[in-house]
Amino acid sequence: MRLEDLRPAKGSTKKRKRRGRGPSSGSGKTSGRGHKGLKARSGGGARPGFEGGQMPLYRRLPKRGFLPYGGKIEFAVVNVKDLSARFAAGSVVDPDGLVEAGLIKKSGRQSVKVLGDGDVAHALTVKAHRVSEGAKQKLEAAGGRIEVLPTPRREAAAGKGGTGSPRREARATNREAVSTKREAAST
Repeated sequence: MRLEDLRPAKGSTKKRKRRGRGPSSGSGKTSGRGHKGLKARSGGGARPGFEGGQMPLYRRLPKRGFLPYGGKIEFAVVNVKDLSARFAAGSVVDPDGLVEAGLIKKSGRQSVKVLGDGDVAHALTVKAHRVSEGAKQKLEAAGGRIEVLPTPRREAAAGKGGTGSPRREARATNREAVSTKREAAST
């Protein structure tokens, strides 16, 4: 067998159907689209979710759930038993250290929560965004310290000196400007 003798297996390839190439081609004139109607038009066809006028599924199903303003904060969760196993006595446990130890993903560094499952064998300095009450008691009982880091959303709000809500901050700025104008007008 030579390279030029190679052929695809019989029936594995099929010629492309060439539409609109005259009446004898088998799909001429209307090109397999039939006469008129939504599907016959260019760009035609029902939108996603459309069920021909019947109440579509996405409207038949009830609305459920809620997301807080500013979005939900997803925490990377670590238990105290894992900290005790992976970190030496007296060491500082921070989000970057947890990534290096393989306890959390790199993307989870922004919000870390320590939970109280298991026991703490030695003193550790833990820096996390949230610490459960049980974890706090166990770490402090072992002689450790806890530093609560600001969560990204709260940090942004604190940096602006405020509320975390852009709308509220705009109103506050507006109020300040109005009060400044009034003071200037009264003097």
